[in-house]
Parts: sequence; structure tokens; C-alpha cells
Amino acid sequence: MELDDQLRRYFGTDDPAAVTPAALDAGVEKMLVDFGLEKDRARRFALWTLLHMLGRAPDLDVAFKDAADRDAARDFMDLMDRASGG
Repeated sequence: MELDDQLRRYFGTDDPAAVTPAALDAGVEKMLVDFGLEKDRARRFALWTLLHMLGRAPDLDVAFKDAADRDAARDFMDLMDRASGG
């Protein structure tokens, strides 16, 4: 999954600065639906990471049945926190 492709798919542009609040809400809603329907673990994880970066990701215990996926998500959150200086 390429980030630019996902931005175009869900928000209609690959420029995050051009996404209006209404387009953001609509795109996130579509992402959440796709996340709930997605069966492929890697694609599901990729959707979750984008949702997390947008502050809209489901809780880990709801999002991932597999403990390894929850651990990977926690690792991702830690990396993002460190990258942002947190």
C-alpha cells in the first residue's frame, strides 16, 4: 500500500493539506468500513496505521484479534511517539 494511493482513494487527493474537514470525515468513515471488512492482515494493519496517524484508529483490543498484531501496533505507536519527540 502506497501512502499517496491511499490518500487519493480515501480523500480524493495526495496532498494532505488540501483535504477539507468534510472530506477528512468522509474518508475516515470509508477507511473504517474498509478496515472492518479487510481480511488480509498486512492491509488491515496498514489501514490501522493510517487511521492512527489521523487520530481515528480503533482501540487495539478491538482492532486486532491476534496478540502479535497488537504488539506490532504498540511498537508502531512507540516509534511514532519517539519520532514526534514524545
